[in-house]
Amino acid sequence: MSSWIQNIKSIQTHMDYDGQARAEKLSTVIITLFGVVGLIWGYIIQQFSQTIYVLGAGFVTAALLTVPPWPMYRCKPLDWQKPQQSGGSSKLKKMK
Repeated sequence: MSSWIQNIKSIQTHMDYDGQARAEKLSTVIITLFGVVGLIWGYIIQQFSQTIYVLGAGFVTAALLTVPPWPMYRCKPLDWQKPQQSGGSSKLKKMK
């Protein structure tokens, strides 16, 4: 059981800013594409319910491809500044 917990804790759960933008664009393209295809298919067979089913499949596909933090969304991590080790702020002491 302990190995299960370690495996779950080792899963990456973050996405960088470029990955977020990429995921948003991808989900927009997928949902739009499925919506247009669903509208055309529903018009051809004269069934609006088929349009909704195709659009629902698009939402599920977009969610599976963009909600989990896949490695393709973590390509450009930010370099954060290292924390300073001084006990107090020297600028505040100089200003007084």
